[in-house]
Amino acid sequence: MVNSLIKVRNVIVELDGDEMTRVMWEMLKEKLLFPHLEMNIEYYDLSLENRDKTDDAVTYQSALAIKKHGVGVKCATITPNEDRVKEYNLKKAWKSPNGTIRAFLDGTVFRAPIMVNNIRPMVSCWKKPIVIGRHAYGDVYSGVEFLAKQAGKAELVFTPADGSAPHRELIHDFSKGGIIQGIHNTQQSIASFAKACFTYAYDNRIDLWFSTKDTISKVYDAYFREVFAAEYEKNWKDKFAAAGLEYFFTLIDDAAARIVRSEGGFLWALKNYDGDVLSDLVASANGSLAMMNSVLVSPDGCFEYEAAHGTVQKHYYRHLKGEETSSNSMALIFAWTGALRKRAELDNTPAVADFADKLEVAAKEAIEGGTMTGDLLLLADPSPRNCKVNTQDFIEAVAQRLATKLAR
Repeated sequence: MVNSLIKVRNVIVELDGDEMTRVMWEMLKEKLLFPHLEMNIEYYDLSLENRDKTDDAVTYQSALAIKKHGVGVKCATITPNEDRVKEYNLKKAWKSPNGTIRAFLDGTVFRAPIMVNNIRPMVSCWKKPIVIGRHAYGDVYSGVEFLAKQAGKAELVFTPADGSAPHRELIHDFSKGGIIQGIHNTQQSIASFAKACFTYAYDNRIDLWFSTKDTISKVYDAYFREVFAAEYEKNWKDKFAAAGLEYFFTLIDDAAARIVRSEGGFLWALKNYDGDVLSDLVASANGSLAMMNSVLVSPDGCFEYEAAHGTVQKHYYRHLKGEETSSNSMALIFAWTGALRKRAELDNTPAVADFADKLEVAAKEAIEGGTMTGDLLLLADPSPRNCKVNTQDFIEAVAQRLATKLAR
């Protein structure tokens, strides 16, 4: 007897991507989702070719759709450099689609490792997940840069809207030229970042660490620290105390040193660039960049789930040659389960949430049972059951386990 499809009531915005992750994206939809779910998908093709064809309009359209419908799920995409411009014959080096979407939706990116029992963190004392809360607006991702090829002064100029005199700060007086970068952030975005981090930590009952370098950046980084401190004192101090939770601030270099001696089990809130770098470090230390889930949470209640890694370029070139690949699809699977679970929460459809839970368990059990891709095989605890499988066979192994769970 064929089971009826589980209905996802409202729209999920799907953002397709590039290279090997696009191939895996299609595989997992065909094997893991479509056989079991009736979904209302609003699809956007964010492949590099289509972004170039639409002059990147499709990226903005997808961000608008997420804002309208509340939940999106995104495949990994290419941010082109000059080599990619030549390879794909692009009109220009388009901006990062992630950066564009994050700037539009604002908010915070939360990334947590996908932990399985037979892969131990490379940092031996880590016993619990370290969640990264990355501010998803501003800093170098919205920076303005300039190459000065001659002598001259670089100044930071602020012109008040009320018509009063501009404020000027000398950056540097160049004798032979140099490079200049201007970055910014907004009061509203930083306040939303702080609120999102305290809310996440409280809801998940984990401590919150926040770190900047305010001893050096006495205005920019210090402002982040002041906003976090004010948010804590006003809205969270009593709640945290009642729940037995701690808010802890320290300089980012001190935090990095403490992290590798900790047991984990907390949220580490970081500015945009810091979070970009250190989330990859945490992911890699837990086994693989493909073993990390990621969600962008906007201040107005929109959610975009994505894989926290790249497009697996080398594997894609092998795939094009007809060669076998062993690419890890876990982060892509968990992007879909995250979106489905959030859609279920918003729509009050527990059957959809139950499906997402069973899919995640099936994926973890496949690895714990010894079926894994090449990136994990050398990291897993030794076992005679351990077996390296190719990209498609791993998804098939998850599909078989999922079907068994749904049939019970």
